[in-house]
Amino acid sequence: MGGQPLFLEPRLESRLRSLLNSPELLHTLTDALGSPLNIVVPDQLADNLRQFRAVYGAHHLAGQVFLAHKANRSSALLRRLAATDAGVDVASLGELQHALGAGLTPDRITATGPKNPEFLWLAARTSVTVSLDTRSELEQLATLVRENALPRTRVLLRLSGFEASGVRVLTRRSRFGTAPGDSGPLLEAVERHADALDLVGVAYHLDTTSLTEKAVALEGCLRVLEECRSRGLRPRAVDIGGGFGVNYLADGGQWERYTTELTEAVLGIRPPLTYGGHGYGLRNEAGTLRGTLGLYPAHRPVAGARYLDELLAHPAASFGGRPLAALLLEHLYDLHTEPGRALLDQCGVTLTRVLEVRDQETGGPLHVRLAAKADDVGLEEHGVLMDPVLVPRDRAGEDAGTEPVPVHLFGSLCLESDLITRRTVLLPRRPAPGDLLAFANTAGYCMDFHATRAQHQPAARKVAAWQEGDRWRWCLDDQYWPTTPVGGAQ
Repeated sequence: MGGQPLFLEPRLESRLRSLLNSPELLHTLTDALGSPLNIVVPDQLADNLRQFRAVYGAHHLAGQVFLAHKANRSSALLRRLAATDAGVDVASLGELQHALGAGLTPDRITATGPKNPEFLWLAARTSVTVSLDTRSELEQLATLVRENALPRTRVLLRLSGFEASGVRVLTRRSRFGTAPGDSGPLLEAVERHADALDLVGVAYHLDTTSLTEKAVALEGCLRVLEECRSRGLRPRAVDIGGGFGVNYLADGGQWERYTTELTEAVLGIRPPLTYGGHGYGLRNEAGTLRGTLGLYPAHRPVAGARYLDELLAHPAASFGGRPLAALLLEHLYDLHTEPGRALLDQCGVTLTRVLEVRDQETGGPLHVRLAAKADDVGLEEHGVLMDPVLVPRDRAGEDAGTEPVPVHLFGSLCLESDLITRRTVLLPRRPAPGDLLAFANTAGYCMDFHATRAQHQPAARKVAAWQEGDRWRWCLDDQYWPTTPVGGAQ
């Protein structure tokens, strides 16, 4: 490919590194359970939670950390969460049933997202806190509580569309939540339905990586909380949602080099870096670069708990420049967070078997077909570019060849569009049928969020793995309980 090899090496912490350095186990699992295969690491979830709790402690804040359930359907991860002091954010009737069955008590569950009557009924019946997007949703819940003689339900009012004072900063539009300027009628409805609903506080949900936008939203929530108090209401919490991010790559320099050379490839200055010259949102219009790079910032040194720490230290312009954490503490507000991707960082890997390796008559990257569909490895769907880890079946040939080998990775569907990744991937050596490619850090959204059974091809099975000393043990995902070792564990 010329020049410096454009690797995008995944960041691997100790548990995932140890797991991927266990080739005999990985091949045994895929031989028995098929490819693709998802492996989750529940103990890593508990470690990630401790990092978030440490940030709470550093800022002297109380409140709950809720795992965003939608990020992964794993029972093992949810049951491991139940063994901690954290909670779960559920966005459907099925997720709520799953959470209750995994051992999460109602006081540790919050219900968000679009809600049908059945979802609202079970949430109210079990005394789960409900996050409401609109006044009509509030009215619907209050009516349901009264008609069914249900307990008074705790609610959060979700807001969106915040605007900063002074220098004009807007948070991007969201279809979830009510604009702060429309909070008056919403609060009037809360007062009118005080016999059925107990206002816990306010919340926001922003689909952005911008710390400034999130700070503006938190300031806006604090102003609405002041309005609540002026009405005699007694709010006690603010829920700032998720979006704390993950650092997927080990080397920021590799990310900078790749994105720089991708723009050059789109402009025709260097050979293509993708299948079919795909530009990930960039395009060449008569020698001028147009469009926007539609990729997740895969190297993010400030992510997860560190991102939360920086957000809480951010000065609130409309409150005299005081840190946001100080304002929360001053009013004794609890802080609730809903990390999904960040709480599942390093919690899983997706294994795929190499089926076929084809040379091209015109040269260029090898065509490698995997026993998986693009939907089974959702990194590309979420704009995450990251190299897979090659796990050879024959360790004797592992050191064969010294030059990295460019390949294009294709799925097993009879569709031209079934590309595991459009990027030309560099592997340390030529793969062979029977080898495994392991896609690291897929637990957050990239493991089964988009999985399908197209063409009657199975979705990936899932196992849970944990360490006992220097040995890895495993069981099927739905057989895992925090009281491991469990029956049937290997």
